[in-house]
Amino acid sequence: MSTALLGLGVWLTTSKSKFRHSMKQLVHQSRTGFKRACWRPWLWPYACAAKLTRPVPPELWLLNAFCQRVLRINSQIPWNVHFTSCAKGKIRIGDKVANSFALSGGCYIQGTNGIEIGDETLIAPGVKIISANHSLENLASAESAPPIRIGKRVWIGANAVILPGIQIGDDAVIGAGSIVTKDVAVGAIVGGNPARLIRMKDGYTAPGNHD
Repeated sequence: MSTALLGLGVWLTTSKSKFRHSMKQLVHQSRTGFKRACWRPWLWPYACAAKLTRPVPPELWLLNAFCQRVLRINSQIPWNVHFTSCAKGKIRIGDKVANSFALSGGCYIQGTNGIEIGDETLIAPGVKIISANHSLENLASAESAPPIRIGKRVWIGANAVILPGIQIGDDAVIGAGSIVTKDVAVGAIVGGNPARLIRMKDGYTAPGNHD
């Protein structure tokens, strides 16, 4: 018994000493970093810009803005759009969705018939959201269709394609490379070509299954 207590005391003492040492290192590193920043005034403008454009890096934000305002690429979109993406038409977005437009490259967002995207939805690189197809009788014109509506907190994986008239419920997940040809239920995880239900998120029930 006494041996066990002695061992426990040694372990506690060692743990305390390690904790104190790690805290001293952390304080030293923070003080050193602060001193370095203070003595590097040429970094101040970048640091201020980074706070204003966060989470988009300032250099990317400026490049996107240059392409939109000077080269007139994606010029009709009022928020920052990645310089390799194409966004046009009637597009309405919720809170924090603009971050995905600025960060994810290679996207094609075509809002001829209208696109609505809910708050905090994530759009990965290469996503295609197409609200109108070409008319079979006249390829120069677009077919009419209901607008695409994407709910809140949806995660759209890389290179996914969402076709005209699709309705996607809140908290859904669209797997990378999926071709979405049918509506997606709230909380559903879908994937494949065409996209099929893989499973439901915890706490959600598949449509028609109320067991």
